Amino acid sequence: MSAGEKDEPLTLQEKINYLLKESFPDGAPSDREFCRMVEARGGALSHSYFGKLRKGQLTEVRDETLQALGLGFDCDWRFFKPESQVEAEVMAGLRFLADKRAGGISGIAGRGLTEQGISPQLLNFALDLVEKARREAQDRPAEPQP
Repeated sequence: MSAGEKDEPLTLQEKINYLLKESFPDGAPSDREFCRMVEARGGALSHSYFGKLRKGQLTEVRDETLQALGLGFDCDWRFFKPESQVEAEVMAGLRFLADKRAGGISGIAGRGLTEQGISPQLLNFALDLVEKARREAQDRPAEPQP
């Protein structure tokens, strides 16, 4: 980016337009052409929807849309997530790892998880349950030994 511009794109619109500029130095594809690239790589995205994203008319999207954008730009779809969501996922993951290493969590099976793993909300819920159980165990009087 040139002097005077932001160092990094922050909004979904900024990220899309940044990648269109940087990924296609000979000129960005039309909305239809971009969506054909997404489709050729196994995704689905309509050109009208993509146009609204590119123009900033839509800002709240589902992960499936972000994954389609990742396919079109050949990049990790998490790039398009708001920074706060990525930070929440990283923090929840770090909290989980720290608790696991400290011995607070063991024996968790990953059955039925998606390829993205446990959502930050579910991970935080599980960690909160573990913390609640720990507090309850500490508050219980010790059982007399026979």
